[in-house]
Amino acid sequence: MEGEPGEEEHLLLFPATPAAAEIRRKICSGGCDRPVKVCLCEKIPREPIPTTTQIVILQHPHEQRQKLATVPVLKKCLENCEIIVGRRLRRGHSPILDSLYQESKDSADSTPVCRAVFLFPGTELMPSIEINEWRSSSKRACIDGSVLIVFDGTWKHAKEMMFASLPFISKFATRVCFGCEYEVDGGSIYDSDLILKKEPFKGCMSTMEAVARALGVLETSGVEIEAKLVEVLKSMVSLQACYLKPMKPRKKLLGKGMVQKTNIEAAD
Repeated sequence: MEGEPGEEEHLLLFPATPAAAEIRRKICSGGCDRPVKVCLCEKIPREPIPTTTQIVILQHPHEQRQKLATVPVLKKCLENCEIIVGRRLRRGHSPILDSLYQESKDSADSTPVCRAVFLFPGTELMPSIEINEWRSSSKRACIDGSVLIVFDGTWKHAKEMMFASLPFISKFATRVCFGCEYEVDGGSIYDSDLILKKEPFKGCMSTMEAVARALGVLETSGVEIEAKLVEVLKSMVSLQACYLKPMKPRKKLLGKGMVQKTNIEAAD
């Protein structure tokens, strides 16, 4: 039996279970801005962590609607963290990136400004260097006040955003990655247990974990900063795990030999 015209719209606007809707709307007012049931106020630092590294995150528009996104939590933990919502980086989006671009344009040296890096795995055609290697080979003056660029999105979206941003960031930033255990195809040196989402292959991690690991290398007090961020992320994962369904590997990727059956990594 069909309902009256406009009935469907009416039901959408006025839920039949207002109590349930009210529960969903309960957001913590203590500062974390998360649902009360997964509040992180006790774990997020009272004062944002200061860093000499400026973090610039390009967040895909779709990620703003993701309940498991780690970037909002990361932003509350770090003092020098800039979030840009979009699909590519270009002039006019970030003052710090604009200044780096101008420096490289004004410089007679064809080598990109050494203090900026963007985090993304390399390929044979477009290799990246390990972030530890970059840090040890860079001059001290370039390390102080370094800029870390990160792409936040699904693997597919992050790849698209990186390539779309290359014409701009390649002028001043170096492509870096984390070290790999080469005996394990595609394996990260980090055996992450920070599981939030299922990712396409081994070595993927959440944006928050990636930034934490990178700061662990770039910052003078990186070990402490990394530990603090990872602790917050572990708490987030622990709380969310109570409401997540068991995850299974993606069969189409298993068939291609890209992942093992036990490989489920965290990522945004």
